[in-house]
Amino acid sequence: MFVFEVNDGELMESLAEQAKEHGVTNGAIVSLIGGVDRFTVSTMPADDATKDVITDYELPAEMHGSGEIKDGTVHVHATMAVAGDRAVSGHLHRAHIGTWFARAYVTPV
Repeated sequence: MFVFEVNDGELMESLAEQAKEHGVTNGAIVSLIGGVDRFTVSTMPADDATKDVITDYELPAEMHGSGEIKDGTVHVHATMAVAGDRAVSGHLHRAHIGTWFARAYVTPV
């Protein structure tokens, strides 16, 4: 198992770079945890599961998630806890790390 840590920068790009550095082309992201300054997620509209509704959030959030690395591409689903005891969840496209950190626990397959 590898632990990929991001302390500053774009999470998804950094995870892809670290996977490449460690030779992980395919793997399971068994746990993702941390805090982000802003993020982008997508969900599917109720009337068409083939489309994405992509939303940018300019909010800090506590994060947890899981996912996979397939052919070098990072795919994460996450839940973001934001102010007001709310959760925003979906397919994670981007997350900026700066104030806190993120750690992904990755098992190559």
